Amino acid sequence: MTGGDSHRTVEAVWRIESARVVASLARLVNDVGLAEELAQDALVIALEQWPRDGVPDNPGGWLMLTAKHRAIDLIRRNARYADKLAEVGRDVELRQESAEAELVDALDDHIGDDLLRLLFTACHPVLRPEGRVALTLRLLGGLTTQEIARAFLVPEPTVGQRIFRAKRTLADKQVRIELPAPDELPARLASVLEVIYLIFNEGYSATAGDGWTRPALCEEALRLGRVLAGLMPDEAEVHGLVALMEIQASRLRARTGPEGEPVLLLDQDRSLWDRLLVRRGLAALARAEALGTLGPYGLQAAIAACHARAAAAEDTDWERMAALYRVLAHLAPSPVVELNRAVAVGMAYGPARGLEIVDALLEERSLRNYPQLPAVRGDLLEKLGRLDEAREEFRRAAELTRNEREQALYLARTER
Repeated sequence: MTGGDSHRTVEAVWRIESARVVASLARLVNDVGLAEELAQDALVIALEQWPRDGVPDNPGGWLMLTAKHRAIDLIRRNARYADKLAEVGRDVELRQESAEAELVDALDDHIGDDLLRLLFTACHPVLRPEGRVALTLRLLGGLTTQEIARAFLVPEPTVGQRIFRAKRTLADKQVRIELPAPDELPARLASVLEVIYLIFNEGYSATAGDGWTRPALCEEALRLGRVLAGLMPDEAEVHGLVALMEIQASRLRARTGPEGEPVLLLDQDRSLWDRLLVRRGLAALARAEALGTLGPYGLQAAIAACHARAAAAEDTDWERMAALYRVLAHLAPSPVVELNRAVAVGMAYGPARGLEIVDALLEERSLRNYPQLPAVRGDLLEKLGRLDEAREEFRRAAELTRNEREQALYLARTER
């Protein structure tokens, strides 16, 4: 195997195994930054040795064992230093050997628990949302700083600073690498789900740049969601989020035309929808429903399922969708939910009814710079034949968006 092939193998193995390695080390050293440094040390050693000696039969196990030895060496050095300072007796070596044996055993166990601890730590509420996203992609997605920067269209130093600040905050706040107490779990789980869905949404509808979608981010979010569902199989909202992402991701190929231009949902060629992802999404939704009452993500998945089950746009059960949005608005009220409900109501009961809901949102401060508000209003006005007003709304939507493809879409609606 050539050096280039070896390096590509190392990178592929690192992407798959890094989260497990970092998670195991973090539990022991109780420091996310230090755990990542130790894991990176193992990566550097692999980059040096594999091109020369060949890729080991179990490359993931090799990385874990090498990182384990680095952690043991560090703990041994720290223990010796502490022992010298304390001038303890001759039993130090025996206690040290016992501690090292316990360390090796601990690193071999509870991989699932370790991943959960790392995920909950990376998504800790003490961190700013952008820090949670960057740290999660770095530690659990195995993405480089450059890859994260490219995905979110921000300078690489900005991402580096976000990750650095997130690690420093965790250290300064003395956040332990542990699962939340049972009474804290719902709130902390909500933070984890929010981060995963933020990552997915940025891939599904890019907020800026010249691309309508960024499928790689959707894939990362789906991978994290599936891992979380495997680690927490009895949490209905976890399955609800996975169902939502699976169903939405099934449309990715149909969301863009031959030149990368946006194709809106009702205009999509549904034969391009990924039926495997649809089936997986519906199965995850059924699992969420079997576990109890649907939460916000489960309800959004049920709404997405109305589209997925319709062979053609005209077969969509808009009345059911409007009813589901009403429940969602009661359970998790937000202006964006109301705006989406307006679309469903407009399709089910006529554009005038939908426009009533939209007009009630015009003074909502949080939607003041939200391009979808004038876009939805423009669509409803167009259907009502109020073309001059619709034109102004689409023009405003084009001014507000930072995505070039979306801007072109709204300008085309303006001209039409």
